[in-house]
Parts: sequence; structure tokens; C-alpha cells
Amino acid sequence: MFSSQPRLAAAQEPVPFYEKVKQAISSNIHAGVWKPHDRIPSEAELVQQFGFSRMTINRALRELTDEGLLVRLQGVGTFVAEPKGQSALFEIRSIADEIAARNHRHRSEVLLLERINADARQATALGLAEGTPVFHSLLVHYENDVPVQIEDRVVNTHAAPDYLAQDFTLTTPHAYLSQAAPLTEGEHIVEAVRASQQERDWLSIDADEPCLLIRRRTWSVNHIVSHARLLFPGSRYRLQGRFMS
Repeated sequence: MFSSQPRLAAAQEPVPFYEKVKQAISSNIHAGVWKPHDRIPSEAELVQQFGFSRMTINRALRELTDEGLLVRLQGVGTFVAEPKGQSALFEIRSIADEIAARNHRHRSEVLLLERINADARQATALGLAEGTPVFHSLLVHYENDVPVQIEDRVVNTHAAPDYLAQDFTLTTPHAYLSQAAPLTEGEHIVEAVRASQQERDWLSIDADEPCLLIRRRTWSVNHIVSHARLLFPGSRYRLQGRFMS
């Protein structure tokens, strides 16, 4: 079950009970006793093992989840999290650059690259009239051959007229658009969502896997260039932002 709890030197202040639980769980994870996707004991089982209150156990699990060590699925259990890649929340960066910065290998699979007439949702996102021709691309991005993002993007044809001529297995839509219509403004909307069956198949995830969705719009001068729907498996990615007041 748990490795022995660390002993405290006499000069140290008492460690809060929830910290003792965190230390024991963290030690098992870092020692490889529990591996990614392993289910850890339930709250009730941890209460019995440690002899602490349920509130104490809950706080320990909640903080470990916030720190990215655990994933808690309501009605299912608590699991060891997969080590996560990291994406910038406030920056607009190419996923290929983010993956390369981790010394990992990026590749992408192009599922769709087409010209369509914008439906109401797509037209609103781009600030265009419904039915206006736009470019549409659908890609799956991989990190070391593990799918980490679905990119569903619509593009203003006037901002990037050669969009359909690009080979997005060699570059990314973001990299091309940054050259064709240099970014001057961006917008991120972040949601927690459930993926569709098709999206789960593309990402190779289970039905109960939560996902992060970023809706990203980018502008060049006063024109909206593109709107992208970026879907990440929750167990494989996290977002980080830093800002100054």
C-alpha cells in the first residue's frame, strides 16, 4: 500500500495531516509504486488507512489534483495523472514549437483541407456574413506519436488566399498564418468539455476522459484572420499563463 511516512526531525514544526497524506501519495507516485492511469484508494479507504477525517483526505486529493499529480473523475475514482505537456494560455504559439521546446517530436495528420461556405457559427466567429466562402482545415497533432490536439480551423480567404496550397504535414496553420497575416491581437476562450465519439477516436481516449477546449481567434490589424477550435485530452495537457498587473 503506502511506503512508510517520512519521520520529522525534532526541531521541525508539526506537519499538517493533509500534508502527510500528500507526501505519502506523492512518494508512491514518484517511486513508481503507482503509475499513470492507476487508480488510487478511495477517500473512504484513505480515511481508514490514515485515521484522518474525510475533510483532511479530500483536501490532500484536491491539492494533488490541482498540482497535476492526480485526475479525479466524479463517480469513477481518482487516478495517477499522465505527465503533461504544457501550453501557453496567454501566448499565441505554434503547437509544433511547444513540442520542440520539450525536445519531443511533432507530426500532424491532415484530415480536411477545403473551401466551404461558412455556417452561422463559423461566420459569426470570423465576423462575416453567413454563406461567405472560407477555408477549413482539420488536423490532429501528435507528440512522440501520441495524439495531443485536434485543430479545427476556419480562415478568412482574403487574409490568407494561398491557405489551401500549404502542406500542413511540413508546417502548421499557425506558422503559415503568422507569415501571411502577421498577428496583432488574439483571443482565448477556455472550456472543460466532453469529446464526441469521433474526437475520442482521433485522440485515442476513453469516453470518460475530460478534455480542454480552447477557442482561439486571431486578428491582423483590424481583420479577423482565423478561428480555431483546439481540443486537448485533459490527462495529457495543461495550460499555464503568467501576467503582470
